[in-house]
Amino acid sequence: MPTVTAVVGSADGLHARPAGLIADAADELDADLTIGLPGDEPVDAASALLIMTLGAGKGDTVEVAGDDEAAVAAIVALVEKDLDA
Repeated sequence: MPTVTAVVGSADGLHARPAGLIADAADELDADLTIGLPGDEPVDAASALLIMTLGAGKGDTVEVAGDDEAAVAAIVALVEKDLDA
């Protein structure tokens, strides 16, 4: 399962809006995707609520994993983007 490290780009971290956008994108992809802080249990990337429980702030590192490299890359791109802009 490909795992890629990403740095949170949203100004206020993975709060409601960015988490919702990431979860919606993950839900539309035909892949099992997880996101988590290194060393912690990852959560379902298609759940905004679970993403918010990570408490990841701007500049924090998260790991995105899944069974499809393109899907992982798509979620990594969203995590690294400032979704508050």
